[in-house]
Amino acid sequence: MTTATRVPVTVEYDGDELDAEDAWHTIRRHGAVQLLTQSFIRFRYGDGFTNSRALALQIALSVVPFLLALTGLAADLDEGRAAGVVASTVEELTPGGGGTEAVGNALRSGDDADDEAGELALGFGLGFALISMTTAMAQVERGSNRIYGIPRDRPSFHKYGRAAVMMAVLAVPVGVGFMLLVAGSPLGRSLADTYGWSESQLLWWQVLRWPTGLTLTTFAIAVLLDHSPRRRQPGLSWLALGAGVGVLFTMLASASLAAYIHLSGSFGSVYGPLAGVMALLLWCYLSSIALFYGTALAAQLEAFRAGVAEPIEPDPGATESQRLSSDRS
Repeated sequence: MTTATRVPVTVEYDGDELDAEDAWHTIRRHGAVQLLTQSFIRFRYGDGFTNSRALALQIALSVVPFLLALTGLAADLDEGRAAGVVASTVEELTPGGGGTEAVGNALRSGDDADDEAGELALGFGLGFALISMTTAMAQVERGSNRIYGIPRDRPSFHKYGRAAVMMAVLAVPVGVGFMLLVAGSPLGRSLADTYGWSESQLLWWQVLRWPTGLTLTTFAIAVLLDHSPRRRQPGLSWLALGAGVGVLFTMLASASLAAYIHLSGSFGSVYGPLAGVMALLLWCYLSSIALFYGTALAAQLEAFRAGVAEPIEPDPGATESQRLSSDRS
């Protein structure tokens, strides 16, 4: 259920889609502070936190089977160095000694596994990851619709069929962008140690992973925002603003979470073997909030353009004095 106002479909006077230039003029007219504030109100009353929790769980259910699939792939190819790269990368990302040892042992087990076990891990892991990613894409549609004030999703066949297509199209840019931004530093060090990279090669990796990861991730989120809501969307350059804000907040959340885990010194000792799982769930939740807040920002910006200043419907249960106070504020 959503109480966010419905955003009218807005196009240029000549019928063209809105673009980045139109977005910039709209921001200058209404102000960045008002846009950020009203976008949060739209996010909150559009069930943003509820849909963020649901999306976070589905993302987490996609990541774990995907790691299992990587293990199976390394075992199936009988490539010990590839399994070592995956193991050392996940170990460095996983807080807590118990969780690190468990993940590392699980990944390194691919060295001694036979081909049948590797194919089984690859098949089941990849299958569950694809299913979870498809439901995650469908959840993005539900959350986007509520933020845009659309109370009903597409029919089930069209909703999940579209989600499967978006998963197939965006899996590579989202996955590569995620690896470069979130796991790029430990992955680069693991590749350098395993394959004997020089210092200059490692430096180029560390420098180029940022613009490449940001470009891929922003483009993928903009495409996702373009096709998820049940409405006609503006051009990709207009939606890129909301996508960029979502990526920026995701990076800030990742840095804050990493600083908390490493500086507190108690995260691993408190959660023990579950430290890696808790860190993954927290990261997924914060990233989902960032994604839907970026969606709310793109929606509220278009609402401003259409002349709809209020992000939420009037409260039918409020008293007359409360309504007047709300109107004056």
